[in-house]
Amino acid sequence: MLVTLATTVAGLLLAGTASAAGGSPGGQSVGDPYYPTDGNTGYDVGHYDLRLQYQPSTDQISGTATILATATQDLSQFSFDFGLHTDSVLVNNFPATYTSTGSKLVITPSKTLAKGSTITVVVRYDGIPSQVTINGEQDWLRTPDGAQAVQEPHMAAFWYPANDHPTDKATYDVSVAVPDGTQVVSNGTLVSSSSRLGQTRWNWRSTKPQATYLTFIAIGKYDLRRSTGPDGKPVINAYSTAIGANHDAAVASVERTPEVLAWESTLFGPYPFEAEGGVVPGVDFGFALENQTRPVYTPGFFNAGADLSVIVHENAHQWFGDAVSVHHWSDIWLNEGFAAYAEWLWSEKEGEGTAQQLFDYYYNSAPASDPRWQILTGDPGADHQFSGFGVYTRGALTLHALRTAVGDDAFFAILKAWIAAREYSDGTIDQFIGVAEKVSGKPLHDLFQQWLFTPARPSLPAGVATAHAAPVKPKSVTEIDRTQALLAQSQR
Repeated sequence: MLVTLATTVAGLLLAGTASAAGGSPGGQSVGDPYYPTDGNTGYDVGHYDLRLQYQPSTDQISGTATILATATQDLSQFSFDFGLHTDSVLVNNFPATYTSTGSKLVITPSKTLAKGSTITVVVRYDGIPSQVTINGEQDWLRTPDGAQAVQEPHMAAFWYPANDHPTDKATYDVSVAVPDGTQVVSNGTLVSSSSRLGQTRWNWRSTKPQATYLTFIAIGKYDLRRSTGPDGKPVINAYSTAIGANHDAAVASVERTPEVLAWESTLFGPYPFEAEGGVVPGVDFGFALENQTRPVYTPGFFNAGADLSVIVHENAHQWFGDAVSVHHWSDIWLNEGFAAYAEWLWSEKEGEGTAQQLFDYYYNSAPASDPRWQILTGDPGADHQFSGFGVYTRGALTLHALRTAVGDDAFFAILKAWIAAREYSDGTIDQFIGVAEKVSGKPLHDLFQQWLFTPARPSLPAGVATAHAAPVKPKSVTEIDRTQALLAQSQR
């Protein structure tokens, strides 16, 4: 975004003055090896308050983001990941100088912010998100009746200024005004909705720490269904009025979310959030995403009828990915391998194939010569981050190998201990291995090295699986494969 020369020069002068006073700019990257431009190291966000207006007919968004943060250093300058046009910036109620690179909003406050001090940043902005490209990505999806802000690993910068990395979680208030008759769905609980002068304002609140990419809005014509789950928590499901022939199959799947969460709670520990539900838009965007408290599912998942595998998968992410997020995106196995294995556990519960039978099938269906074994599940690279076999299937195979090695009691204790240790924060694969070894009392380094970090099909110890020339295909494979194909083809 172009700025005046005077503004640019003033920003440089202010930055220099602040540095001379003892502060320094926050690093414009948190150092993620897959996405080296993401985030800023100078502050930690505690809360985002987003008060916006959106016009579906033009895709125009405008409003104010109020961001509450704490300086992690004596801070002379900092940045947000952001691609829209900025109208003004206040820092602690004083006008701040700012520039935009198209992917970063760089802010120079009027004076250095002391380490540990609280910061209130108010950014007024506007733009057309569907016309924005950030680092080669166009992630905002305009639809016939609204829009979808749903994507991984990046989405936030297309609609609000953010420290866009899972290591900086925050709570949220998301308030969006749209023309009457249009609905806005987001995370957490629906605090209120009210109409005035032809506009309805929808107010959503998330009270638990939430990663930026897991914060979403779905705007359009929706049927909102509100109820209370067996655990007493509010359930809000939203179905587009334009789903078409897949509508009933979608409802038959998503409405079982409380049942799925109750079962997953017995395996992973108490459900970690304040609300639950799901969203099915009226456009086939090709994937599902585990948005915190409210996953979004493309209608294509329900082409062949109800699909419980995807409901199980995305809601398992509420623990593995949402409650505990990746420290670096290279740790993606901690998200996708665990959610994929949850599908195997559901198959076992439903009598459609045990986890061992699924292990045998998938292991023996891919010969050692298959190049997919070359992908390192524990560090697949940005290009293979969402590989269907390399991350999802081999990730689930890894967890079953762990289960076989330590026994059921220790295995499920490991899953619960991992969540308890890192809940509402983030974690690494090495930290998970440490928890697994501590809980099981067994050395597991070699197992994980072979399954996660060796570019070859792992060899199997006696008793882990039987080699089949033509492996038996469990009943659940068809649905699991269909689900995985959509999950892995995505955006990502």
